[in-house]
Parts: sequence; C-alpha cells; structure tokens
Amino acid sequence: MLGGTFDPVHLGHLRSAVELLEVLGLDRVHMVPAKVPPLRGTPQVTPEERLALLRLGIGDTPGLVADPRELERDGPSYSADTLASLRREYGAQARLVMALGHDAFLRLADWHSPQRLFELAHLVVIDRPGFEAPLSAALAELIEGREVSTPGALMQRPAGSLLRLALPTRMAISATEIRQRLASDRSVRFLLPEAVEERILANLLYRRR
Repeated sequence: MLGGTFDPVHLGHLRSAVELLEVLGLDRVHMVPAKVPPLRGTPQVTPEERLALLRLGIGDTPGLVADPRELERDGPSYSADTLASLRREYGAQARLVMALGHDAFLRLADWHSPQRLFELAHLVVIDRPGFEAPLSAALAELIEGREVSTPGALMQRPAGSLLRLALPTRMAISATEIRQRLASDRSVRFLLPEAVEERILANLLYRRR
C-alpha cells in the first residue's frame, strides 16, 4: 500500500511505486488516494478527479493498482482501516507492506491507532537523501525492537517490522511545487506523466480561481 493525496500524482510517486515493487519483490502496489486526509489540508481537487489522474498516470504499468477503497468509505481516511481492508482481502498470512515517506514517518506517533498499523502490516520508510531528524520519544517507543535491515528479513512474517529504504532513483519532485507552477501558468513538462498533464491542462485544474 502506497497512500497519499496524490494532489496531483507525479513521476516521483509512480517511480517510487515501481521501485518498491522491484526492491521488495512485491506482487503489486496498491496506490490509494486519500479521500479526507486526517493530518493534511483539504486537497485542491476532488477525490474522484485525483483518482482519475492516478489511473491515467499508472496506465498499463504492471503491478501498479489505482485503489479507490478510501474514496468508498465515509469519514477520515485512516490508514489502519485501509490496511484492515487489505488484510481481509489477502488473508492472515499475506505479507502486507505500507510504504510512507520520511516526513510522514516522523509524525507516525500522531496517526490514528499507530500501534494497529504494525499489527496489520510492515512499514517501509522511504528515506530522503541527506535528511536526518531526531525521532520523538513517542515514535522511538513505537518502533522499538521492530527495525530490520533488509527486505528479506522484513518478509519473514506477515506484519510487525520496520525497514528504512533508500530507493535507487530518489526523484525529488514536489506536488506542492507542481501546484504552484500550474497556478502561475508555468511549465510542468517532465514532472508528470503526459496523460496526467494533458487532463490537468484541459480541465484547468489547479488554476487560481
């Protein structure tokens, strides 16, 4: 599971998903747009539009799935509920992984039911190059004894461990920067998949009203 607002989906998101698939030897990556992100501001476009852009971005890429399950639920988009849904779907012995960026990881202790995340899945933290920050006491306590050093060690059991992972490409593309560029009518070429860019421009998304 790779969740996020995908506001909008860009090549950094998609390349990370492909590299997670390869490095961890996964069967598939569910890319799950949040309907109502609990710890972030309201996205600029509707959940349905963000899902449509995600589907365009993924296209026919093997192993990547645009998963609408958070859009089909009422209330905040809690990752624990999404993982519980995936666990019911794949069974108790499936090895589930939730990937998240380093910034999100630093706030993990503030998430809804953070302990439950480890009961349902492994967590993989996508490290940011050159970025180190001290862990809060609550976060250090949450992950104590859970960290492993290799994908092989992670996959020894269905859930419960943490792996920090530096992906090969590490594309430093920011959705915030893309939105700012679109709002000021600057080029976003080569930051987004072509089909995503075409839909955004055709529908005047992210433009200042």
